[in-house]
Amino acid sequence: MNCITVLAAFALTAATEDPEFSWTDVRELAFEGQGWTEVRSPFDRLPRKAEGVVRDPVWKLSRDSAGMCARFVTDSTSIACRWSLRSDGLSMPHMPATGVSGVDLYVRDVEGTWRWLACPRPTRKEMTATLISDLPEGTREYRLYLPLYNGVSSCEIGVLEGSKIGPGPDHPRGLSLPIVFYGTSITHGGCASRPGMPHPAILGRRLDRPVINLGFSGNGTMDMEIADLLGELEPAVYVVDCLPNMNGAQVSERVVPFVKRLRRHRPDTPILLVEDRSFSNSFLQPSRQRHHAASRAALKAGFEALQREGVPHLQYLEGAELLGNEDTVDGSHPSDLGFVRQADLFFPVLQELLEGSEQRTH
Repeated sequence: MNCITVLAAFALTAATEDPEFSWTDVRELAFEGQGWTEVRSPFDRLPRKAEGVVRDPVWKLSRDSAGMCARFVTDSTSIACRWSLRSDGLSMPHMPATGVSGVDLYVRDVEGTWRWLACPRPTRKEMTATLISDLPEGTREYRLYLPLYNGVSSCEIGVLEGSKIGPGPDHPRGLSLPIVFYGTSITHGGCASRPGMPHPAILGRRLDRPVINLGFSGNGTMDMEIADLLGELEPAVYVVDCLPNMNGAQVSERVVPFVKRLRRHRPDTPILLVEDRSFSNSFLQPSRQRHHAASRAALKAGFEALQREGVPHLQYLEGAELLGNEDTVDGSHPSDLGFVRQADLFFPVLQELLEGSEQRTH
């Protein structure tokens, strides 16, 4: 074991050996990002009853804790975390362990902006780490995001003995309903470097709203079973972003029935339909250009058909500009820069939909 490895191991185990920390389960705080309470495991994204109803790959991916976070207030000058991962697959070839299996700490500054603080490097299934120390005295609001592509069986936040910790404040009036994202690996968080960097998480911070991330890597295909499950939730907006996993024929077949099924459950909740992002190298690959053109044409045709039938509160976001030239890891999955770019394009559309939704409910 080299010197760097020894130092890293010491840093990650220091909190274990430090008796000064007291621990609080994140579920006792202001825990967000989970749409159902009747779950098989504490941090699953779909309810227990969905097993055997949704396709098996969807169920397995729903065990990942993507999008979940805990908001808390503490005056501790050091903050630690210990979390137990469900899988020993800590990373992927194109996505680091910090994003796949890590936790990610933010703090709200004096101006109300969420600022990044810490993201330790996972090295094993049972993790304990001091996230940050030597903080100035004072009580602050923090937000801890859970892993994106791994599940957790437990997660606790540690504060120094004698310090106070409690749930973060309630969201302001009119901002308590979540934004629900349903989509693909990009929605799921591939390939963010940290759990706080996928565009759903970025938008949650910018809009100061809870977010439920129902991205299922490779399996966001407008399944009717998912439409029924989505309809059980009570969000401010639905974002349906499935085209990266679908071809034109599938979109033509599914988009209208999917939206109508969702509308049957939630007649007035806004729905945002999102085109697929362009592969970064599609400019030089005619087959990919044809794929994008076909799926987008099918989505636009479905959107217009739904409008003609009088289905209300639909919005459409084009995909050509969602990614640029140098903001992916593989031409498809965004880097952190790509996720920021997507958040920038989603933001004004979601803001308009949210304002319209608030006006209808008052």
